[in-house]
Amino acid sequence: MSKCLICQALCEPFISFGKMPIANGFLTKEKFENEYFFEMKVAFCKNCGMVQLVEQPEKEKMFNENYAFFSGTSKNMAIHFKEFADHVVKDYIASKNPFVVEIGSNDGIMLQNFAAQKIRHLGIEPSANVAKVAIDKGINTISEFFDGELARKIVKKHGQADAFLAANVMCHIPYLHSVVEGIKILLKSDGIAMFEDPYLGDFIENTTYDQIYDEHVFLFSLFSIRYLFEQHEMELIDVEPQETHGGSMRYVIAHRGARPVSKNVFSQLEKEKKLGLDKEITYDNFRKNCEESRDALMSLLKDIKKQGKRIVGYAATSKSTTVINYCGITTEHLEFISDTTPIKQGKTSPGAHIPVRPYQEFLNNYPEYALLFAYNHSKEIMAKEKGFMSSGGKWIVYVPKVQVLK
Repeated sequence: MSKCLICQALCEPFISFGKMPIANGFLTKEKFENEYFFEMKVAFCKNCGMVQLVEQPEKEKMFNENYAFFSGTSKNMAIHFKEFADHVVKDYIASKNPFVVEIGSNDGIMLQNFAAQKIRHLGIEPSANVAKVAIDKGINTISEFFDGELARKIVKKHGQADAFLAANVMCHIPYLHSVVEGIKILLKSDGIAMFEDPYLGDFIENTTYDQIYDEHVFLFSLFSIRYLFEQHEMELIDVEPQETHGGSMRYVIAHRGARPVSKNVFSQLEKEKKLGLDKEITYDNFRKNCEESRDALMSLLKDIKKQGKRIVGYAATSKSTTVINYCGITTEHLEFISDTTPIKQGKTSPGAHIPVRPYQEFLNNYPEYALLFAYNHSKEIMAKEKGFMSSGGKWIVYVPKVQVLK
């Protein structure tokens, strides 16, 4: 049993993914010996509805000057974040001199849209190497972790904010009460917080177990988010389902009573009840689905290798770390993983130590099969990889089920 990070109630793990490394900890051979591992267990809290890691590595191990993820590498995500920014400006900002704050602002992919409109903004990005990319682009950015204390400093220097934004960040933070305290301090009386993260409902429906890794300490539902913010006299006023990351939800939060609550909130809460997101048996069934998916994927990979065919991993994502280590994928199954991110190339995958090689190697010598780790960008990738497919190349996918796509 462990204590819930949100409400302190006791909760029981429903699955263990076994020994797991830092998801973005791509490493060179000389660092194999000291590689960090933790047991990745996941629990469901019956009291507040939060699904969470039982143990999470220290934040400095995950977010540092060697952080290997840059949002700007995806054209589709750039479009997504422009639409996000435009939505905030059009529907939620009314003041003449607005101020927008984003945490986990990465390389400025969202805030650049506010900067282009000369809107006052501040990015808060704890990974120094990523923050520097944003700063070099002219995006106002500081490299710190957000909490109540930092919120007070920001208000003192810049005044209160019209909007607090985050994308695929809030689920990373174990000390969420301190963050919500900071949001409450930071926002104007009519200000809004808008953030999006992988959604628990999609996670359960599609068995997207790779959404669980060291950085993702939480998987949110409306039920758990509403509970969290109500503890701070704030309320959930709207929700907007998103297709990103295999299924995400965008939440809109305001000070209690400041804005009307959309009917979307109530209809989505009903869907959550039908999905059984408030019942322990749902998570026990999810564990069984994960085991079936793992076994099916390994059976497929072994069968293909017996035929003497080559398999290459496509995209060295954070999510791939969970799949590779949970399933037991090694260099016996994957020749290498192809990736376009320079900081990952020439290194190996966390835990399994599968070589990560430049994308050009994939292009120069197509394999018969590619295991698609970036399935959440499948539309963009399929449009890009017509050459691979026309050469007879096939995709192996594991969400929502293990199958080969021709």
